[in-house]
Amino acid sequence: MATESAGDLASGSRRATARKLSLSNDAESGAPSPTRLRVSGFNSVCQGTHILFREFSFIQATPHNRASFLRAFWRCFRTVGKNGDLLTMKEYHCLLQLLCPDFPLELTQKAARIVLMDDAMDCLMSFSDFLLAFQIQFYYSEFLESVAAIYQDLLSGKNPNTVIVPTSSSGQHRQRPNLGEVSILEGVEASLFYQRLESLCDRHKYSCPPPALVKEVLSNVQRLTFYGFLVALSKHRGISQALGALPDKADLMHDPAMDEELDRLLAQIPDLVSASPEASCLPSRTPHRAAFSWRPLHHARKVDAESDGSTEETDESEI
Repeated sequence: MATESAGDLASGSRRATARKLSLSNDAESGAPSPTRLRVSGFNSVCQGTHILFREFSFIQATPHNRASFLRAFWRCFRTVGKNGDLLTMKEYHCLLQLLCPDFPLELTQKAARIVLMDDAMDCLMSFSDFLLAFQIQFYYSEFLESVAAIYQDLLSGKNPNTVIVPTSSSGQHRQRPNLGEVSILEGVEASLFYQRLESLCDRHKYSCPPPALVKEVLSNVQRLTFYGFLVALSKHRGISQALGALPDKADLMHDPAMDEELDRLLAQIPDLVSASPEASCLPSRTPHRAAFSWRPLHHARKVDAESDGSTEETDESEI
């Protein structure tokens, strides 16, 4: 027994030594080992960065991926809201495409409609309003397709026992014309609407808000419209907390970890400039530090339109 135990220890020691040598060789050669790749991939999934620059089919594949994308969008473009900038739907869509190049325009339009309601789609929106509406629309997109079909059935008086199979042609994008036919004070009865939604949550295979919170939203009104329901969902603090991707609305502009990282990177910029060989060739200038201001795209277009188109510059050395 002692001999076998000693042999096992020796064998284990050899395997551990071989593993260390393998990792050392990988580090020296610059080629990552399969183990390192797996660890890196696992850490990326845990941190939620695995969805960056991936195709839309990937970022919507799982609830974790969707929550990670929402969190990444918030952290990357939080300065838009922090600076008080207002953007249009198309400009928010451009920001989404920076993280996911094939992000569908239709989803951005639906999120903007929750904020704008009857206003034109080119109206300006605050970052926090758009983000909270986008959170509901993106994370619960399949659920909202079914809700839209239920709402249409209740408006038309169809049999509530009808099985609803949401398709690309029966969802929210057909809802808007029908909403124009009814008064904002009309809509459907909230109690009947909740009965249908409760049944939907029980059998729905996709993510849906907690039924108790949906009931809480609907218990405050007697009748409501479809987009009135979506607005209530987007503003409900409990639903956002249950989803778990974003902080409370009051804390959307605060991200101490990201602020600390940005300050660290900004502090390195003067050192990098002074250390570069080209720095000695540049003319001396009085140091000037201007506050960074994120400007929306439409501001840039306005400046271009007012300029005289001249691109000539005067070099001080030629005077």
